Amino acid sequence: MVQLDTPIQFVRGIGPQIAATLAEKGIVTVEDLLFHLPFRYEDRAHPRAFSDLKAGEMAAVIAEVRGTATLKTRNMPIFEMTVGQNLETLKCMWFRGTYLEGRFKPGQMLALYGKVEGSRSTKGFKMIQPQIEVLPDNPEDGAHMLEVGRIVPVYESLGGSRFSSRWIRRVQHNLLEELRGRIPETLPPAMVERLGLPSREESLRLAHFPPVGTPMTALQAFATPAFRRLIFEELFYLEFGLELKRRKLKERAGVTFETGENVREALRQVLPFHPTGAQKRALGEIVGDMRQSSPMRRLLQGDVGAGKTIVALQAMLVAIENGYQAALMAPTEILATQHSLGIRKLLEKSGRKYKVTLLTGSLDEDRKKLARRQIYNGTAQLVIGTHALIEEKVEFAKLGLVVVDEQHRFGVLQRFRMMKKPGDADPDVLVMTATPIPRTLALSLYGDLDVSVLDELPPGRTPIVTKHVQDEREDEVWKLLRQQIERGHQAYIVYPVIEGSKDDQPELDFAPPEPEEPAKPEKGKAAKGKKKAKGKAADKDKELFEKPTLKSATEMYERLRTTHLSGLKLGLLHGRLDADEKDVIMRRFQRGDIDVLVSTTVIEVGVDVPNASVMVIEHAERFGLAQLHQLRGRVGRGAAKSYCILMTSGRVSPGGEERIAAMVRTQNGFELAEIDLEQRGPGEVFGTKQAGLPDFRVANIVRDRGLLELAKGEAAGFVENKHGETSDEAKRMVWTQLRGPWQRRYGLVEVG
Repeated sequence: MVQLDTPIQFVRGIGPQIAATLAEKGIVTVEDLLFHLPFRYEDRAHPRAFSDLKAGEMAAVIAEVRGTATLKTRNMPIFEMTVGQNLETLKCMWFRGTYLEGRFKPGQMLALYGKVEGSRSTKGFKMIQPQIEVLPDNPEDGAHMLEVGRIVPVYESLGGSRFSSRWIRRVQHNLLEELRGRIPETLPPAMVERLGLPSREESLRLAHFPPVGTPMTALQAFATPAFRRLIFEELFYLEFGLELKRRKLKERAGVTFETGENVREALRQVLPFHPTGAQKRALGEIVGDMRQSSPMRRLLQGDVGAGKTIVALQAMLVAIENGYQAALMAPTEILATQHSLGIRKLLEKSGRKYKVTLLTGSLDEDRKKLARRQIYNGTAQLVIGTHALIEEKVEFAKLGLVVVDEQHRFGVLQRFRMMKKPGDADPDVLVMTATPIPRTLALSLYGDLDVSVLDELPPGRTPIVTKHVQDEREDEVWKLLRQQIERGHQAYIVYPVIEGSKDDQPELDFAPPEPEEPAKPEKGKAAKGKKKAKGKAADKDKELFEKPTLKSATEMYERLRTTHLSGLKLGLLHGRLDADEKDVIMRRFQRGDIDVLVSTTVIEVGVDVPNASVMVIEHAERFGLAQLHQLRGRVGRGAAKSYCILMTSGRVSPGGEERIAAMVRTQNGFELAEIDLEQRGPGEVFGTKQAGLPDFRVANIVRDRGLLELAKGEAAGFVENKHGETSDEAKRMVWTQLRGPWQRRYGLVEVG
């Protein structure tokens, strides 16, 4: 008898060979297959008569095959089929449709679904690329009712034409029938009743095969009660697992730090300015955690330039003044070096003696050995480095605090490796990010962490004037840049690529339109005239949709130093330079020996040059919103009025226009982060696959913000038995699910 945990190969009609293909898609058990849910629906409940069709509408029709033909055109073959209802006909066309040849015979009955195009009064209606199903000869066949006369689910492909939506529909229907009455509940029954949720079995049935009359708008938005129940279940177990991680951590032994007068005096001495209210609040929260006997796990997030580093430095001094080591892990060597230089400078000004050690992958072996020896024997009090800090060779004498900068660039397992460094107690961990994280992502990516937010800028920071400028006005841009240099300031110019090779050209984020239906060939002057016009149109299309050559950092460095910016001191910085070369260039720029730094996004994070007042970003439409905001944050760090110029060339995609408009409209990083999340989705914003975000089966944390908040509250309430629903039976049910299917799929408990 089939159960939810039955291997998929034992399902009727599948077998070992098909099971192996499905396993590549992550479908291993019956439950996995049932959670391969439709991604859209077609309303085939009321097939239309040809006489009722209207141009521009999506419609389902039942029609008889009258004839087929393959049209050979210059660009591609087009498969054409004529279908009919009584005396009326409809043409259906598929571009590159040779794969359909020989599959249809006159007299066959088809279900077709697509957009109606053309005109009844001229050549008649047609459908381009419609969805198509061959109806069975026997109308009594139950499968007939899966294709027409109902709302039909459409599934993402599982690989090849063999696993069509029709095949998936039949398998899902058969499975649900076989499992009728045997799909167990996974949420506490009292919670299901209190929240008014349908059962798990009912939700799966209605998600796959919604009844006629279900509002299509709710289905397409995945907002039916069935979907809301399945989404809530997934998010509940995510938040329940994170809540358990948090509580389990509180039981572990950590370091209890003291914060006497000597510690407070050390913190006061390193402050270069009066702290903002947000900095005071965040430091208070961090130090409050550090005083506890359980290990701190806290996320410190703030906008560009909000002063996270000085707060982190004060936290590290608390550890050092208590006789412990502190470690700061940065994602890149240039950022680690920047931290090392900046922190040494602050500590020197304070007059207090601390041993700061830098450990990165590019150091020569002798310097690495010396750094590792100092870390091992405890003479290195503050250790700054990259991934090199989590190598097995690196052993700390007495590690008390780990600060992870730009957390989204590290995998979650790297963070835990750093936490697990040997010692008598778990070190405290402070995670920092300058990329503002929307609350929905923070709840799911960092739900096991407490959160501190810096939402104020330190004194002396001035708003940055942000302008969008077309390439044709570049002379005005270079004139502004020259004026700023003459006033004693410096500037950045950023390009998306290092060199102008084809390999460096990113893809456009829009695509050319589908080709039109080919016209019948014409002869004589009319044909020549149309050919000429068609040639011009093709040239225009080529101009619009061909990948334009991007300006590159190296090319523009050479061009600008001899033209628009001649006489100024230019520097070139990009990712192919070795660490020493990058370090030399950045030091020269920071000293003021370089007026204009021509760069790629290698300067995106962490580089601090208060004298820089202009940021020019060429091909700004090619950058992500978070990148643009980070780049803009490199200027405006001093008292001078600063400018960010976003330059674009040629046609810009709607998404690019939206990003640039948002940059001009606001400097609020949290607002921009929400827009970025809406545009790109959670899977792309922070590389969340590697950062630890589960690969959800139903939920989408952008779309399902409200349910995520509800799930977090319900998970905490269940652990605390807030509603009196934590019976022994409910506990067993929840633990069985968490340690079984959820653990196999997400590994959440294990990572914690």
